[in-house]
Amino acid sequence: MVQEVQEKITLPRLPLAVYRELTAHLHQLSGVETTLISQDNRPFDYLESQVAGIIITYDLKIPAISQTQQQVAETLRYYSDRYCGGQMEKSSSE
Repeated sequence: MVQEVQEKITLPRLPLAVYRELTAHLHQLSGVETTLISQDNRPFDYLESQVAGIIITYDLKIPAISQTQQQVAETLRYYSDRYCGGQMEKSSSE
């Protein structure tokens, strides 16, 4: 039985400091863990993000995890709209 679900989120051009702020917000939610993905596949560019994305892991053993996932989606939508013009790439794995 699957006990956790992961999502990979990419917010284009989101600065490192804002990714860290986002992870701080998400860590406040029960059953949510985050990992930043380093940007290492291209030369450094000040106009690009230093982070390739974020992996969000949900602990499915936590009661009301679907409500938590909804809160995460709302938080991601806020950051995407505010900093990335609504652009966000998302992929899930179980």
